[in-house]
Amino acid sequence: MAPPGPSLDDVLATLRVVSIPMRVRFRGVTEREVALVEGPAGWGEFGPFLEYGPTEASRWLDAAVEAAWTGWPDPVRNSVQVNATVPAVAAEAVPALLQRFPGCTTAKVKVAERGQEPNDDVCRVAAVRDAMGPSARIRVDANGAWDVDTARDVLGRLTAYGIEYAEQPCGTVEELRDLRVVLARNGIDVPVAADESIRKAEDPLRVRDLEAADVIVIKAAPLGGVRRALQVVEECGLPAVVSSALDTSVGMAAGVALAAALPELDHACGLGTVALLDGDVTADSLVPQDGALPVRRVVADAELLDRHAASPERAAWWRERVTAAWEAR
Repeated sequence: MAPPGPSLDDVLATLRVVSIPMRVRFRGVTEREVALVEGPAGWGEFGPFLEYGPTEASRWLDAAVEAAWTGWPDPVRNSVQVNATVPAVAAEAVPALLQRFPGCTTAKVKVAERGQEPNDDVCRVAAVRDAMGPSARIRVDANGAWDVDTARDVLGRLTAYGIEYAEQPCGTVEELRDLRVVLARNGIDVPVAADESIRKAEDPLRVRDLEAADVIVIKAAPLGGVRRALQVVEECGLPAVVSSALDTSVGMAAGVALAAALPELDHACGLGTVALLDGDVTADSLVPQDGALPVRRVVADAELLDRHAASPERAAWWRERVTAAWEAR
């Protein structure tokens, strides 16, 4: 029987807030702040990005409570293949960055960065292909930044490098649907994956209903935990890729637990991003070895929690944020 759920006081009593520098700027983030909680099942992480309001953040809190007070479903595999993650860096920086992901044979490349041009994306993807060789899988992630015409044009250029799929190339579900039609009409063989249209949507099943994607990208925290994410995958009926949200190893363990519990897992998962942090909350970090992560819990280390502790002002801000998210549940 699962242990009883906590009260807000229980959650706040164990709350620790950390701020960890990024090795490279990623989606505008240079310092990753998250809150950690400890319950009878272990540690959980609450780390919605700063622009998220209480309602959206409440799902992240549900995921942290599940991790710390309920635990996760039993796994069906004991390791999970992961992809390398390439931020929107200059092409010449790609080889050194890929060395942080030993054994990975798939790379996710950020594209459509504000202030950059499509040629920057093409050069970055070309550098990844050159560094990883012809057999590697390369996927690109635009975070919804393109319109349909731009997505068609850029993806048409990128087909020369062999693209596994394009993650959230456009912002809306309707645009993703239209893009799939346009790509097929123009003979551009790039599958479309939905990310934000799943994890930030009030109804993630619209992707299925509008036939707007070939693949769905799921994250445990934004969907409210491992069990809710598994339900979304089952109801969508599409191949799933599990990804992360710049988590510490505590949060990453939830993503690994989700990937490990999926009945089918045909794609490498985006769970290698602890390698992008310049620090962690455990000495035994969940970073790729031979391109994979083990399925296991992570215990936060008291010394590292102290070392990376956020300022008292930031810690107070996070306590208020947890309270607001709790009230919005």
